[in-house]
Amino acid sequence: MHKIVFLDRDSLLAKVRRPAFAHDWLDYPATAPDQVLERLRGATVAVTNKVPLRADVIEQLPELRMVAVAATGTDNVDLAACRARGIAVANIRNYSGISVPEHCFTLMLALRRNLRAYVADVEAGRWERSNRFCLLDHPIGDLAGSRLGIVGYGALGRRVAQIGQAFGMQVVVTSRSPVSEPGVEQLPLDELLASCDVISLHLPLSEATRHMIGARELGLMKPTAILINTARGGLVDEAALAEALMRRTIGGAGFDVLSKEPPAQDNPLLGLRLPNFILTPHVAWASSGAMQTLADMLVDNIEAWEAGRATNLVG
Repeated sequence: MHKIVFLDRDSLLAKVRRPAFAHDWLDYPATAPDQVLERLRGATVAVTNKVPLRADVIEQLPELRMVAVAATGTDNVDLAACRARGIAVANIRNYSGISVPEHCFTLMLALRRNLRAYVADVEAGRWERSNRFCLLDHPIGDLAGSRLGIVGYGALGRRVAQIGQAFGMQVVVTSRSPVSEPGVEQLPLDELLASCDVISLHLPLSEATRHMIGARELGLMKPTAILINTARGGLVDEAALAEALMRRTIGGAGFDVLSKEPPAQDNPLLGLRLPNFILTPHVAWASSGAMQTLADMLVDNIEAWEAGRATNLVG
C-alpha cells in the first residue's frame, strides 16, 4: 500500500480528494528543509509545492517512487537525482490559464493609469483640496494602441496575447519556436525590448534564462515602458531593475515573483516605495478556481502514475 506525504499542504487552499487506490495519506501544513528526510521516510509518493527535494535527501529514501509537484515549476526538485533512481516526477500544467493572465493585466492597467499615485493622492486629502473637479497630476496611458511584447509563448503567453488583442494592443513575441498566428509578430529579444510599451515575461527559470533581463536589457527599453513578471523572479536582475526604477530609466514594473521566496529583507525590490512599481506576493496563480483545478490535477497525476499510465512527467 502506498504512503503519500504532502509536505506543504497549506500552500494549496482547495479541497484535495484522496486517490482512488489503497494508500495512507499524511500531510503537513509546512515543512522546513531539515524536516524533509524524517517526514518522507517510508513514503512512496512525495507531494510538494515549494519544499526542496535535493539529491542528498532523495538518496536516503529508498521507498520513494514518485514526486508529485503541486505546481508547474520543478526547480525545487533535483530531477537528475530522481532520474538516476527511476523516480517519476509529475507537475501541473495549464491550470492557471485564466488567473495569471488576468493578474498580468491588473498590473498593466494599474501602472499605465498611474493607479497607485492617484489612490495615494486621494488618501492624502489632495482631491478635496483641489480647485478642480479632478486631479491630473500623473500621466495616464491607454492599453489600446500600445505595443505588447511577450517573452515566452507557451499557453500563458498565448492567453496574454489574446487578451492584449482584445484591448486593441499590437502583439509581438520572442519565442524559441516559430510563431505563425495572425496578428502576432515574432521578433528577437533586443528588438522587442526596444520597441514595446509593455513587456510581459512568461518563461521558466533555467541557467539559460536566469538574469536574462539585466542592466543592458533594461537600458534598451523605452523610458515609458513597463515590465511585467508573473513567471519567475530569477529571470530579472533585481538590483538592476531597482536602479532603473529609481532613476526612472523605464516607466515602471509590476512583479508577482522574486528570486527568493519568501524574500530576504535585503532584497532590493522589497523596500521600494515608488508609484511606478507594484509588487504582489506570488499570488497571480492563486484564484480559487485555479487552485481547485490544480488540486484536482495533482491527484489525477498520482492516480495515472499508480495505474501505469503516468501523465505530465518531467525530467
